[in-house]
Amino acid sequence: MIRDIIPKNLARLHSTEEQLRQKAHSMIAADDRLQLHLAVTEAAMDLADTLRQFNSSDEDLKVAVVLGMRTFNAFAASTRLTLSGYHQNSALILRDVMETVFLLDLFAGDPPLIERWRFADKKARMKDFSPLKVREALDARDGITSKKRFEMYELFSELAGHPNMKSSWMMRPQKDGDAVIGPFMEATSLEAVISEMGRLAVQVGEQLDRFFPTDWGIPSRIAFAKLKQNWINSFYPTAARPDAAT
Repeated sequence: MIRDIIPKNLARLHSTEEQLRQKAHSMIAADDRLQLHLAVTEAAMDLADTLRQFNSSDEDLKVAVVLGMRTFNAFAASTRLTLSGYHQNSALILRDVMETVFLLDLFAGDPPLIERWRFADKKARMKDFSPLKVREALDARDGITSKKRFEMYELFSELAGHPNMKSSWMMRPQKDGDAVIGPFMEATSLEAVISEMGRLAVQVGEQLDRFFPTDWGIPSRIAFAKLKQNWINSFYPTAARPDAAT
């Protein structure tokens, strides 16, 4: 039987994760903001899945499709982790989403770059398409000097990506308390991760939409557009858009 195959302590850990998941559900049910973040995330994932279903021989478009699929998997995994109490690990996956959406943005704005990226060897890829080079290219294109893309990437790296003293902050149920081992559920951590997920989902959906053939996936695109506008109106009522880079 499966309970004899899985070590006892791992089975207990999984049981704790499921209990925390139920607690997270209750917290989300009481917070319209968290529900909206998750709704726009689901809509962005649906866009990725809809684009995947478009049959094309265009190798450049296939790159966008695969990158969209990558964000789908990342959002799914990140959601699973934060609802199970692993907020730092969830945020680490969201850093991957950030890198991917920056690359999608670069390709959507300059499609010939996709072919260069497809055929680049490791040396060329690091020279022209490393996360740093992509951020710098986007900042130069958009005339941005504030380095907000870098600041967001650095924040994800320090809190979730690299072992350092700041990374322990996301292992503390209480701000001034001790770090804990294993999963935990706490409102501030859950909200921080899910709100960043929603912000990134808006950007992912915007970029994926730029790769859609004109008459393909209309219902999914309309559904995302409506949720995106609702999200912007709720969280950035006086701003033109919530892009992290502006």
